[in-house]
Amino acid sequence: MNRGRYLAELIGTFAMVLAGCGAMVVDDLYGGILGHLGVSLVWGLVVMAMIYSVGNTSGAHINPAVTLGFFIARRFDKKHVLPYIGCQILGALAAALLLRFIFPAHESLGSTLPELSLTRTLVVEVVITFLLMFVILNVSTGHKEKGIMAGVAVGGTVAIGALIAGPLTGASMNPARSLGPALVSGQLGSLWLYLVAPVVGAFLAYPTCRWIQGDDCCTEDVSPELT
Repeated sequence: MNRGRYLAELIGTFAMVLAGCGAMVVDDLYGGILGHLGVSLVWGLVVMAMIYSVGNTSGAHINPAVTLGFFIARRFDKKHVLPYIGCQILGALAAALLLRFIFPAHESLGSTLPELSLTRTLVVEVVITFLLMFVILNVSTGHKEKGIMAGVAVGGTVAIGALIAGPLTGASMNPARSLGPALVSGQLGSLWLYLVAPVVGAFLAYPTCRWIQGDDCCTEDVSPELT
């Protein structure tokens, strides 16, 4: 059972980074064929597709910040945190390596690179990840992003974040998404920011959800299905 959910996280993150970063590379190499709107939609659509594909199995976190956010919200057993994050990172690395094989001459492979100052980039990434995690906590069941509209809500939030913040910060919202392409392409200068900011944003979503939803948002007990 655990192996299935771990594999789901690996494949889900692989598909997300391959499609999203791949869209960025294709747009860069082929004269803006997709455009900013098209690239943003690819990010949102692939996240939506992965939620509907593996949301019932692993919860479709496909993001270390989301996994940690669920843990802080007491919806996720701590024994699964490191395996989930490990599989997410492996999936992102595998996708970045495949992109390097397909596009050997491309410099960044869709890495998240700031166009603002580091302080403003940090604030933007914290805010957009906070909004993403806030939506996730409010539409998910336990630690699982599943249901008729969960994929639309979460994928739509990712697309909106990419549309607004993409030209400013790269709109990471996801440490694994930034780590994979950065390691493979060697774009490591501001990587720390994209590892820290999404986690901070995800942590801030939990108390906000509690203030708004009360005990209906998060409980003290971890669901038995996670043990």
